[in-house]
Amino acid sequence: MRVWLPYESEAEARRRLGELPDGIEIDIFNGGEPPASVDEVEFYVDPYLSTDRAAWERLATMPRLKVVQTLTAGFEHIQRYVPDGVTLCNAAGLHDASTAELAIALSLAVGRRLDEYARNQTTGDWQFGWGNSLADKRVTIIGYGHIGQAIERRLTGFEVGSITRVARSARTETNADGHPVPVQAIDDLPSILPDTDVLILIIPATPQTEKLIDAAALALLPDGAQLINVGRGKLVDTDALLAEAETGRITAGLDVTDPEPLPVDHRLWTTPGVLISPHVGGASSAFQPRADALTADQLRRYAAGDSLKNVIIKEEAMA
Repeated sequence: MRVWLPYESEAEARRRLGELPDGIEIDIFNGGEPPASVDEVEFYVDPYLSTDRAAWERLATMPRLKVVQTLTAGFEHIQRYVPDGVTLCNAAGLHDASTAELAIALSLAVGRRLDEYARNQTTGDWQFGWGNSLADKRVTIIGYGHIGQAIERRLTGFEVGSITRVARSARTETNADGHPVPVQAIDDLPSILPDTDVLILIIPATPQTEKLIDAAALALLPDGAQLINVGRGKLVDTDALLAEAETGRITAGLDVTDPEPLPVDHRLWTTPGVLISPHVGGASSAFQPRADALTADQLRRYAAGDSLKNVIIKEEAMA
């Protein structure tokens, strides 16, 4: 079985992945010029944060390809290139720790005005200011999958006033403490947003969720509310957010934007109360060990003929 893996060398791949089943032949692919084994590869791991459209188009020319594994939770960038009959798997769970940490960090940084203080440090300006704490705040998490639940686990240590969980459809989930908790439907947002102080977005970008947070949704948030987007930029109507943020009524911490990358002259860069990080939710020291573990587990499962994890089915892709 031949696999394409995004490491620096075969030696590094085998060191990081540990013992693999006999018969696995590894080629290294990090984008650009492909290995010569296009006709032989069965299992393809897409390089993290790849934008190599030529590589995705090449998937259709791989006659023995059986599995495409992403290292991102999102899969909308590659899905349409995956040929019929080829299994697509995403990296659900891989970025839980990194992205949950960043969501909390953005909320604290925006609320406690750390971006202002960092700028003041460059000029030695000792400027006292009151900030907003997470304590006592009403938090709404839109997207209660792996990362949404990881965000909730971290929020419990900050004495938040309440946590409202929102997903595509209403259901009951078991939280980290083993207790059943209600998850409300996304259609209920008009009644949820007026009681939300901190709104955290961590859902996929689909035709149904594009500009989910538009002018009408933002208007429902109370004065002083905070928007944290660690999902996808297209979830938010950028013009509508600018209109609210420029008045100072709403603040925002954005790891993702629309457009992305954000042009150098875009007004979001200079809007007070908006803190932007360059889509680094998964880019931490927690990434590589978890990526190694997922890749190794999937290769062992495939070689043994066992079910793969995180298989994307058509219904999920369209949700």
